[in-house]
Amino acid sequence: MNMINVMIDPAWLPPVFIGLMGLSVLVYAILDGYDLGVGILLHPQQESHRDLMIASIGPFWDANETWLVLAIGLMLIAFPDAYNLVLRELYLAATFMLLGLILRGVAFDFRAKVALERKGLWDNIFRLGSLLVALCQGYMLGQYVSGFDDSWQSLAFSLLSAFGVASAYAYIGACWLVMKTENDLQVYAANLGRKAGWMMAVGVLAVCAVNPVVNDSVYQRWFSSIYGLLMLFIPAVSACLFVLVDQVLKRIALHGDHGSAIPFFAVIFIFLICFMGIAYSFYPYIIPSVLTIDEAIAAPEALSFIFWGAIIVVPIILIYTAYSYRVFWGKATDLKYY
Repeated sequence: MNMINVMIDPAWLPPVFIGLMGLSVLVYAILDGYDLGVGILLHPQQESHRDLMIASIGPFWDANETWLVLAIGLMLIAFPDAYNLVLRELYLAATFMLLGLILRGVAFDFRAKVALERKGLWDNIFRLGSLLVALCQGYMLGQYVSGFDDSWQSLAFSLLSAFGVASAYAYIGACWLVMKTENDLQVYAANLGRKAGWMMAVGVLAVCAVNPVVNDSVYQRWFSSIYGLLMLFIPAVSACLFVLVDQVLKRIALHGDHGSAIPFFAVIFIFLICFMGIAYSFYPYIIPSVLTIDEAIAAPEALSFIFWGAIIVVPIILIYTAYSYRVFWGKATDLKYY
């Protein structure tokens, strides 16, 4: 243990672990975000479309949740005080989120095994579970950003965040379907993607307007510093990307498949720059206005030990994630159960 501690400068451990946790949250929001979005958009009428939508996420959706487990595990081990506070304040929302994840898992398997006349019921349960998870995550994000304030303004902000996150997941899910499908289903996804995109754009604009009002430290960070003014490129670039994706989706809905991967990767970039905005707004707080990274960090001896596990496990997860997407790249094929 002494040798390990000598090899690692304890001063580097807090930013390393907050960086790993941030990476986990971002990758989770992108990867599980699109499969939650596909669940939210599950076609209400055509069974063949629902089968193909499920087939498009089938090889990935379970593994995508690995990043959520990793993020929670890193917070538990590296920032135990923050973990205890988050769990105490959000236990009810977290319980409903877990219920939604359970509903998704059960419905995903049961739809393949029940009689055909009951298949639609389990598809609806899968859709309900996906929407419940998205709303709960958005609500939890709003509560987290507001520092778990119990005022009505914080509650309203959290509800706004809930619908904003659900719209964002539906948006990236629709763009995933545009990339993975063809013909009528692709047109269906493109049209829904345009609607979800503008809903997300309104949500991002509303959050950008409300957040400095409900959180004075965010106002100071953005408008009292030259660096904050430089970060105004985030809403400007986001607006350009929203317009770009809308026009590409419009063209795909009218003229076909060419350029179908552009919307998905453009939305990934929107997620990335929005995450950068959140990180800039609240660093070095791990709980905004409540608890800093240095106040919440675990003992250096414990961090030095688990550091080696993290630098082995995280690359392995990245490698098998990249490999699975490489293997199953291309258009989704008809769903078959053997």
